[in-house]
Amino acid sequence: MEKKDLDWGSLGFAYMPTDYSYVSNYKDGKWDEGGLTEDHSVKLSECAGILQYCQQVFEGLKAYTQKNGDIVCFRPDLNADRMFNSAARLVMPSFPRDRFVDAVKQVIKGNAAWVPPYGSGATLYIRPYMFATGEVIGVQPADEYQFRILTTPVGPYYSGGVKPVKIVVPDYDRAAPRGTGNIKAGLNYAMSLYPSMLAHKEGYADNMFLDPQTNTYVEESGGANIIFAAKDGTLVVPVSHNDSILPSVTRRSLEYVAENILGMKVVRRPVRFDEIGDFVECGMCGTAAVISPVASVTKDGKETKFENGYTTVGPVMKELRQTLVDIQTGDREAPEGWICHVC
Repeated sequence: MEKKDLDWGSLGFAYMPTDYSYVSNYKDGKWDEGGLTEDHSVKLSECAGILQYCQQVFEGLKAYTQKNGDIVCFRPDLNADRMFNSAARLVMPSFPRDRFVDAVKQVIKGNAAWVPPYGSGATLYIRPYMFATGEVIGVQPADEYQFRILTTPVGPYYSGGVKPVKIVVPDYDRAAPRGTGNIKAGLNYAMSLYPSMLAHKEGYADNMFLDPQTNTYVEESGGANIIFAAKDGTLVVPVSHNDSILPSVTRRSLEYVAENILGMKVVRRPVRFDEIGDFVECGMCGTAAVISPVASVTKDGKETKFENGYTTVGPVMKELRQTLVDIQTGDREAPEGWICHVC
């Protein structure tokens, strides 16, 4: 199969329509059969639930061309499970897990020519999402929904490549205690936009949000989980007293890689902000960037630097990132069930 004639190496992280999207509609208490479509537009009533009360959830994953030419995606079953739970939290009809994985495979196969070639540094980004299409005016869930998947070829999330970035603690919260911080809903990301723009104006790449109840414990950034490396090489993963950290597929995969492949000690616990100076490395992890190393965190004008990762990518974050990327691209054997072969 011949790939599209694109300059794969110069792609940024931006939307480029491909040949097909996937769409399925929920009406009268059930999902229809669904299938691929060449129509990338959405038509809505002005009173649709997504527009009135923000019933929307989404996912993000990638497809890769491996060295042997196979096209694969990474752990779509975990995305299916997370979206199932996210929808239930917003009183939306959860899209069946098996159909989710099948739809992902359909849309990748339909856009196989758009999956960047092995070694290009680019991937096919896959965005499943669901939103309320039914009309509502009183505060209540809609009765009709649409599940869609769009795809787009993308390059690195950060244009400067993998290098340490500086982040800042904002004066705002990302999620409320016992709120929706642990699901992947658009409303959470909307909450992070204003502090993100403020951070960018001040020269920071992102925010480090603290727990919304006490502003004492590290939670996550605007779009990624946060991990730390201790001086003895231990990987420290923050957990939340408020259950307001998103269960990142990438973070959970990195934990397994660290513990079971690289032989690192992994500790999962609440991390106080006042102790982050004890760590030598920090990273923001997610589907888009895998790991973005953090050089420093600034709070109230005081900068805390990570000594092993301030000017260059630290050894722990570098090894974790490369190992996971090698698994995704087929350069290293994957744990059972991690790689979903498409074609």
